[in-house]
Amino acid sequence: MKTCKKSVLALSIQASLLAAAMGLSPALFAQESDKDQAAEETKLERIMVTAQKRVQSTQEVPISIATLSGEKFDALFAGGEDIQALSGKIPGLYAESSNGRAAPRFYIRGLGNTDFDLAASQPVSVIMDEVVMENVILKSFPLFDVAQAEVIRGPQGTLFGRNTTAGIVKFTSVKPTQDFEAYTKATVGSFGTINVEGAAGGGLTDELSARISLMNQNRDDYVDNGFTDEKDFTGGHDEKAGRLQFLYDTDSFSALLNVHGRKLDGTSSLFRRNILTAGSNELNENYDRDTVYYDAGDGNFQKYDNFGASLTLEFDLDGMTFTSITAQENADGNGKGDIDGGSEAGPGPSNPNFAVTEDQLNDLEQFTQEIRLASDTNEAIEWQVGAFYFDSSFGVTSVDGFFGKTDVYHENTSWAVFGQSTYNLNDRWDITGGIRYTYDEKYFWVGQQNVEAFALTIGAASIQDYDPIDVDDGQVSWELSTNYRLTDKTSVFGRIANGFRAQSIQGRNVAFEEDPTTAESETIQSIEVGAKSDLLDDSLRLNGALFYYQIDDIQLSAIGGANNGNTLVNADKGTGYGFEVDAEWRATKSLVIGGGFSYNNTELKDSNLLVGTCAACTVTSPTVTLPTATGPKKFAYVDGNPFPQAPETILTINARYDIPVSTGEIYLYGDVARQGKTNLFLYESMEYNTNGNFEAGLRIGYLNFENDYEVALFGRNITDEDNLKGAIDFANLTGFVNEPRIIGVEFKKSFF
Repeated sequence: MKTCKKSVLALSIQASLLAAAMGLSPALFAQESDKDQAAEETKLERIMVTAQKRVQSTQEVPISIATLSGEKFDALFAGGEDIQALSGKIPGLYAESSNGRAAPRFYIRGLGNTDFDLAASQPVSVIMDEVVMENVILKSFPLFDVAQAEVIRGPQGTLFGRNTTAGIVKFTSVKPTQDFEAYTKATVGSFGTINVEGAAGGGLTDELSARISLMNQNRDDYVDNGFTDEKDFTGGHDEKAGRLQFLYDTDSFSALLNVHGRKLDGTSSLFRRNILTAGSNELNENYDRDTVYYDAGDGNFQKYDNFGASLTLEFDLDGMTFTSITAQENADGNGKGDIDGGSEAGPGPSNPNFAVTEDQLNDLEQFTQEIRLASDTNEAIEWQVGAFYFDSSFGVTSVDGFFGKTDVYHENTSWAVFGQSTYNLNDRWDITGGIRYTYDEKYFWVGQQNVEAFALTIGAASIQDYDPIDVDDGQVSWELSTNYRLTDKTSVFGRIANGFRAQSIQGRNVAFEEDPTTAESETIQSIEVGAKSDLLDDSLRLNGALFYYQIDDIQLSAIGGANNGNTLVNADKGTGYGFEVDAEWRATKSLVIGGGFSYNNTELKDSNLLVGTCAACTVTSPTVTLPTATGPKKFAYVDGNPFPQAPETILTINARYDIPVSTGEIYLYGDVARQGKTNLFLYESMEYNTNGNFEAGLRIGYLNFENDYEVALFGRNITDEDNLKGAIDFANLTGFVNEPRIIGVEFKKSFF
């Protein structure tokens, strides 16, 4: 021990003499060391993504990508929010739903689909644990024990296939490891909110590990029915979900089995009658968040079950990796709503049989198989090739209070082959190209019609003869991108890409004595340029992109206007341009500030396309009155209008500040999201648009590092904003709003 002390002392003296000989004092030497340590403490963590089906740093991928993970992700869902909580929290990403928690609709760079039917297709693909969730019910699988969410902007048709013309929202669950780790989390909040979540995993043998993740979210009914004077009539939910994973991993082979399920007993969207006044988009005196006026609808219930499993196999070959992903997803359930908002909450007659609709998803089965072969070397050329197969079938039953029950059936088969290669020209410059051929076929037929229909009894409806519909298409998607590293910390990229959304069939109108409709495939051509940089000694990450896209034969859903219908149409073109900026700055060891901004300008281009309009609202688009089977009705031209539900701007800001204490830290975390001007429908009116929708969250917590637990007080929508999210335009000035303010306490305990 004495010898060791002498050695350390001798080294210290030698270092001091060397510093003096170089004109440096020991004090200055220590200051430089402190600076290095401070710089290290303010560095941001490196973020890895799988946007190109390889694990890469987000700074190296020539695509505009934003991620959410850890505390930022968990804070959004503290109050038991569903997947729509991501809306507006990432620049360029928006989400809404007129189907409650069960069927979200996503929009990226202004491009999405407002179709509310259970058979709707969307241009934003949702991928969970490498499996595409095509149906809208599958897209709503609850988020828990998530490692990371990636928002991949722009068309991704080469590697991910059809129906990704806007982009992808991708979720990755925490995977099993050999090390034991577990956590349990419990939340108690407003409206009887009780959320419990937990996971545990570790090694079972030297090569086999497992992880089980469980979640239960519950909120009491809190909305009264002013028509029947029933207290706590609706508004709550009870959702349970679980995931079990087994990972077998050796040096040359791995197999991951993922089995998951979900049971939702909740509430459909709460439509509120006459909460808008003609000529204004402001909520009026008829609006009361805690009250509806329903004369039908059976409590606006919603019940859905999901079950699925996937098996991922990876083989390490000689300089290559072979991957196989086999997955099966099943779902069924139903929901019922008083679509016209019920009895009068202001002017307007009450009719219990009018616009009360129940939608049922019957026996959804989705099977997918993907195989990939990818290079795994340090050569200048990196490549991957693969094939994909998709098969889906389900039925949709629409039960209308007047027209009765109607069954329609959908089948969809698709297959694709693809390849992508990256050539590293030198240490700083690489070029990537990819191509994919996809064949897609859809088949549709009508089953029973007008079962127990009042309209049939009085002669207002009849049994129609509908021929089956069979449509198919084959398309080539491609991309070309390049990434150039100006410095070790800054790169610029450019990307041009082509993709398509497959043809669609909509049978919703059959329930209302009208023909089913189809839409041809839409194709997109997109160009973007951007820059990614890590600045200020890696304490500031600043990424941005400029984009322009054109969609030919853009698929649109003409909804309502005169009835509870849903008609597919193609417009000649749609264009969009704008930019997004993502930033994160670790200003000090204790303060981190992040957020971003996006701007989207979208425009429909079709001088001849007309859609039905609301009779009670003030339409500002050019209109024409045309004769119909039920009398003259007003139609609007959509040419020059923005895309529906496409926010012009999204601003997000978040910040975290921590205060060290003896056993851990006290922290404050807040986030703010503001949504710019948004048109709700294909036509423009004074009522059906929003501007300045705003939500904020706040979290104050204590982290104990010695005993690995956390306790926090949180609030979501802390200012209790009443934001109009959507509307129903066929009956009256009916709308639906965002989630209420939730205040709660959360406790989390981790085990290692």
